[in-house]
Amino acid sequence: MTAATFTVVTSEMLPVGLLTPLGRDLGVSEGLAGLSLTVTGVLAALAAPLVVPAVRGADRRRVLCALMLLLAAANALSAWAPGYAVLMGARVLVGVAMGGVWALAAGLGPRLAPPRTAGRATSLIFSGIAAASVLGVPAGAYLGELAGWRAAFTGGALLSLAVAGALAVLLPPLPPSGGAPGLGGVLRLFGDAGVRAPLLIVGLLVTGHFAAYTYIRPVLEETAGTRGALLSALLLLYGVAGLAGTFAAGAAVGRTVRGTLLGICGVLGVTVLLVPYAAPLLLVWGVAYGGVAVAGQTWAQRAAPSPQAREGAGALFAMVINAAIALGALLGGRVADGFGPVATMWLGGALALAALGVTAAVRAPQ
Repeated sequence: MTAATFTVVTSEMLPVGLLTPLGRDLGVSEGLAGLSLTVTGVLAALAAPLVVPAVRGADRRRVLCALMLLLAAANALSAWAPGYAVLMGARVLVGVAMGGVWALAAGLGPRLAPPRTAGRATSLIFSGIAAASVLGVPAGAYLGELAGWRAAFTGGALLSLAVAGALAVLLPPLPPSGGAPGLGGVLRLFGDAGVRAPLLIVGLLVTGHFAAYTYIRPVLEETAGTRGALLSALLLLYGVAGLAGTFAAGAAVGRTVRGTLLGICGVLGVTVLLVPYAAPLLLVWGVAYGGVAVAGQTWAQRAAPSPQAREGAGALFAMVINAAIALGALLGGRVADGFGPVATMWLGGALALAALGVTAAVRAPQ
C-alpha cells in the first residue's frame, strides 16, 4: 500500500520536472502544460468521495488493483500523447485513479494491522506520499533528462503495473466492511462534528502549506540569500525531513492525536513565519508537515461514527487535501503577485496558527 500511494503521487507530480520539454513538444506554453498538474488534483478531489459509493460491494483488493491498472493505462496514454488534448484526457484518468487509491488506502491501516500498531501502519501507508516528493519526482525528472519526457511517463506506467501485481499477490481479501456508505452517507459525514474537525484542521494546514511552500525558492533567494547548490540541498533535506516526520507522527498519534496535531500546528505556524530569516528552519518545517496527513487521517478514522463509515471519512479526507492543495496554490499566487513572495509565508503561518486554535477548541476522539 505504501508503494501504491508512492506511485499515484509520483504520477500526479511527474509534469513538475518535465514542463519545458513537454510544452515544447506539444506546442503549448509552460503555463498550459502546468494545467496537466492542476486537472489531476481537481479530479482527485472530485473522484475521492465518489469511488467508495461506486464500489460498495466490491472487494477492496480488486478495486485497488483495477485503479492501479487504470493509472498504468493513463501514464501509457500520456507517454504516447500526440497532442495536448490527449495528454489532458490522460491526466483526468490519473486524477480518478489517485482519488480512488487515496480514499481506500486511508482506511486500510486498521484493517491490515492490529489495533496497537494501526497508527504506525497508517503512517507507513502515507509515507509513500513523502517518499514520492523525495525520490519519485526527482527520478522522473532525471529519466526525462536522459531519455525524454515520454520515457518518464512510460516508467510511471511500468511502475503502476508492477504495483498492481504486488497488490494482487500480497494483499489479503478485503471485502467491504458491511454496509459501506453510499454517496449520501459519505457527504452526511460532513455533518458529524467529530469528522468535520480534522477535515477543517487539515484543510487549513494544507492550504497554508501550499500557499507558502510553492514560493519557497524565491523567498529564500530574496531574504536569506540562499541559492544554487545550498538551496537544492535544503529542498532535498526538506523532503527527507518530511519522511521522518511522517513516521514520528505515526508513533505519536498512538499516545495522543490532539497533542500531536497541536504540536504540528504550533511548529508550522512559527517556522513558516521565521524561515525567510533562518533558512535551516525549512528542515523543521519538513518534519512538522510530514505528520499532517497521518495525524489528521488518524483523527478522522477514530471519529467515524462506525467502522462502516471509515472509508467515507477517508474519502472526504482525500477530497479535502486535494482541494486544499489547489486552493493553497491559487491563494499563494494571488498574494505573491499582490504583496510579494514573502507575504505568502505570512499567509501560511497565519493559517497554521488558525488550525492551532481550532485544534485546541474542538473535542478529540479517544
